[in-house]
Amino acid sequence: MARNYYAPTGGHSLQTELLTGRAVFTEAYAVIPRGTMQDIVTSLLPFWDKTRAWVLSRPLSGFAETFSQYIMEVQPGGGSDRPELDAGAEGALFVVGGALTVTLDGKKHEMRPGGFAFIPPASNWTVRNEGSGAARFHWIRKAYEFVDGIEVPQAFFANEAEIEPAPMPDTEGKWATTRFVDPTDIRHDMHVTIVTLQPGAVIPFAETHVMEHGLYVLEGKAVYRLNQDWVEVEAGDYMWLRAFCPQACYAGGPGNFRYLLYKDVNRHMKLPRR
Repeated sequence: MARNYYAPTGGHSLQTELLTGRAVFTEAYAVIPRGTMQDIVTSLLPFWDKTRAWVLSRPLSGFAETFSQYIMEVQPGGGSDRPELDAGAEGALFVVGGALTVTLDGKKHEMRPGGFAFIPPASNWTVRNEGSGAARFHWIRKAYEFVDGIEVPQAFFANEAEIEPAPMPDTEGKWATTRFVDPTDIRHDMHVTIVTLQPGAVIPFAETHVMEHGLYVLEGKAVYRLNQDWVEVEAGDYMWLRAFCPQACYAGGPGNFRYLLYKDVNRHMKLPRR
């Protein structure tokens, strides 16, 4: 089944538009609406050609603590032969538009919309747009938490279309998760998944847990409970939730509500030292 993945294209607001928007930034969560992802807020990165990025989250006091997430837009012929400058960083790529060629250890991998890649730390990789149109993809970066006696996970490539979603128990398949990584694989310290809620489906309780979240809405719309507030979100919006922020959801339809989800997993909690 063909999927629709929303991706920003930039542009500018007109002088005749109202200032009122849906952007929210609190101590517990943030909502970055798709309308804020304009040309004026893009960033350029070292050693990337014909490329710009929308930075959705970054490690910052009072904001994301475990990860950073970009939406990358690469024009034809663009890309990078030195995409990652931090040898300790792992990465997850998810393509939402166009075609992307990732070369890892000399082997080319062609990625299309729905394509996913896990890139371990200290990997030898490059990325290029060899197509005729812009390529857009999410790039989630995290400092890998090494554990003595546990191997670093290997790189792999997949596509959402090849993975059967796992339904949540007692939901008749109305709430399901597409998992790119086996949740029992302790080598991984982050999970990037796709959550799908059919029209009328709900997350029926206020989830309150230690995992930090980044949620990018790929398709549809919903009303999301964040801490003490209900907020409306739609395709192209981004949400950050700090650890223990209560969350719930109601998918209003008319189509499926789907989002790309990041969370940190499988490691002890860091303890402060004096």
